[in-house]
Amino acid sequence: MQKIGFIGVGIMGKSMVRNLMKAGYELHIFARTKAKVEDVISEGAIFYDMIQDCVKGCDAVITMVGFPKDVEEVYYDELGILNSAEKDTYLIDMTTTSPMIAEELYMKGTERGFHVLDAPVTGGDIGAKEGTLSILVGGDKKDYEMCMPLFEAMGTNINYMGKAGNGQHAKMANQILIAGALSGVCEAITYAKAKDLDLQILLDAVSTGAAGSKQLDTFGPKILEGDYNPGFFLKHFVKDMQLALIEANRSDLNLEMLSLVLSNYQILEAQGYGELGTQALMKLYEEE
Repeated sequence: MQKIGFIGVGIMGKSMVRNLMKAGYELHIFARTKAKVEDVISEGAIFYDMIQDCVKGCDAVITMVGFPKDVEEVYYDELGILNSAEKDTYLIDMTTTSPMIAEELYMKGTERGFHVLDAPVTGGDIGAKEGTLSILVGGDKKDYEMCMPLFEAMGTNINYMGKAGNGQHAKMANQILIAGALSGVCEAITYAKAKDLDLQILLDAVSTGAAGSKQLDTFGPKILEGDYNPGFFLKHFVKDMQLALIEANRSDLNLEMLSLVLSNYQILEAQGYGELGTQALMKLYEEE
């Protein structure tokens, strides 16, 4: 497996492309705006302005797009992946999307002779840059094992979650954990500020105890600095939580924390903050 097609070269995808090239793979990329990927083109990626041309002759095609509708578009369109890639190609969707879409894509792709995996990631832009992403994989285990060298070029915590769709279900659980942890960070900082505590000393004091978390370590300092630049877009987190809530409702689960945090983020998105990072949740508390 040497020739890799990559669809969706954004904040995360660009670093993943770079790490695959560092591992010796030949990268063929598609992006809607060529100007945004000139840097990786100059580093050796081969650009195409049509998906059908990008995926022809590839051993594997990786997709890392924004929303479920984008997944359906790049796979199902007349000139999309399912109609353009060659039989026996490995199709790996690393977008966080609906588990139902992942299951359908597996079924339709398998019927056409493809090897289909859903493999969403967690670790943000830093994990993508450093090649330390956690990768959650659903699909046939033999396909997972065949694609392990690809995953190892992009991540360090790679786990087989089971049948098709289970990678996405695992990512939903991950996003629910983040929702609660990051809300806790914002509320703790809000409380400490109201009580005139030194916020940096507080973060240093609690970060190594039972209250410590990746969300606190990553976003606590950024919130103190007023840095809301995206490592992961707020609008994409809204999408993820909506998907998780749909799946929770399908299983008759009442996840009150998820519902509350989603509603808080939806307020911020409606106020125009969708292009900021997830740590911009703090703005909700600053405006109260």
